[in-house]
Amino acid sequence: MVSALEQSLVTYRDKNAFYIREQYYSYGALQERAQAISSYLNLHNTSRLPVGVIGYDAFETYAAIIGIMLSGAAYVPIHPANPMDRNTSIIEQSELCFVFAPNTSYSFEHLIDISKTKVITVADLSSASFERNHIISPNDIAYILFTSGSTGVPKGVPITHHNLESFIDSFFALGYELNSNDRFLQMFDITFDLSVMSYLVPLLKGACAYTVPFDSVKYMFIYELLENHKLTFTLMVPSILSYLRPYFSEIELPELKYSLFCGEALYADITQEWKRCIPNAKVQNVYGPTEATIFCMTYDCSDVLKENNGMVCIGNPMKNCDILIVDEESKPTNAKGELCLGGPQVTQGYLKNEEKNASSFFMYNEARYYRTGDLAYADKDGEILYAGRKDYQVKVMGGFRVELSEIEHHVRVYTSISGVAAVAVPNAMGISQIFLFVEQLNKEVSEVIDYLKTQMPEYMIPAAIHSLVAFPLNSNGKTDRKELEKMIQHAAK
Repeated sequence: MVSALEQSLVTYRDKNAFYIREQYYSYGALQERAQAISSYLNLHNTSRLPVGVIGYDAFETYAAIIGIMLSGAAYVPIHPANPMDRNTSIIEQSELCFVFAPNTSYSFEHLIDISKTKVITVADLSSASFERNHIISPNDIAYILFTSGSTGVPKGVPITHHNLESFIDSFFALGYELNSNDRFLQMFDITFDLSVMSYLVPLLKGACAYTVPFDSVKYMFIYELLENHKLTFTLMVPSILSYLRPYFSEIELPELKYSLFCGEALYADITQEWKRCIPNAKVQNVYGPTEATIFCMTYDCSDVLKENNGMVCIGNPMKNCDILIVDEESKPTNAKGELCLGGPQVTQGYLKNEEKNASSFFMYNEARYYRTGDLAYADKDGEILYAGRKDYQVKVMGGFRVELSEIEHHVRVYTSISGVAAVAVPNAMGISQIFLFVEQLNKEVSEVIDYLKTQMPEYMIPAAIHSLVAFPLNSNGKTDRKELEKMIQHAAK
């Protein structure tokens, strides 16, 4: 895959690789910057340790990613809105010695402790020729992404070159007709695994990726890109459709060829409405967690949509994916159960987290499977329908995966109160928001919010915090989270 990427940089040298903040950048410019980064790392990172990238929406950010890959090291994205404590944990777990920042116009002192980690400004590196002096093994790590962890410590998901190449193989086996004239949407922060497909696939085809700044009003920016630049391939989170829905009568995108959705449940009613805006596009619902390398299941949204509780079917496994639905005892079942994934796209395990590995992966018939935590079942045709979450892990703000127990953990630490419960409730637009309940809160709500902002990214901060004298309990004596959710829903009416 890296060799194919190198070849693209040469073959499509004069074509546009990226459109970022109203400016085009060529494959030739990308090659020049990436080679400068690779040459620097060949000299200063001979052990090929992972390398950090601060994820501003900038050409230099993508050049750093490609340069790190060419050098044979793994890239580790760091979100510029993360608190320093979270970034420190990511840096320590990944053992980062270097972090690349785009250029001097961006501030990074509040993001990382520069006394311990060297920050290199990409724009300051001199152009240099690059010759790879090593062989990249399939087992070498291509990137490490960090997801929410229940103990307050983010979990590292290492994806190897074998995992990534398996995804690329699976993706192209789906039969997409793509070439160097295609225009791809890249709407995701680089800390989100869907970004990898959104920039890597177009680069492998000599196409152009159109990016969306993380600090923009995303749905408006996407709307403008779709309309003004006649994009031909989009991968979006379904919640974007909720924001665009008021404008559906004005949207007509005949140039769009493929419209994919991933990251959260896709609803049938809005999908049918969206299809009228894109008369020539193939619409697909795709599914897959970070641990299975981007996505690994697909469903073609035809005229009649299969659905469960309004949620569109997630279909069948892709070429390099095996699926298993298991009951509470981890035995295969024909009824509704937990969806488990196997095959070469599945990571070998979390970074330095044997306890989580033991609970998340298991062997069946000499094959290794990952427990997704998603409930699903197969219909009479063998296609898989999604049926919700098994645990308290939710997706918010356009697909960010959050473990509610992590939020609860931080509040318990700060308040010393054990009675803490976080719930996620959809708002009027169908987008999940987090609400927090605390038994007899002993601090001002503003103080708790300010503390949480030092511990977690913005998308994990509760929309509201409520203090209760006592939590409602269910028949088993446990906190009745459904009742807490009803409180929020009732208050919204």
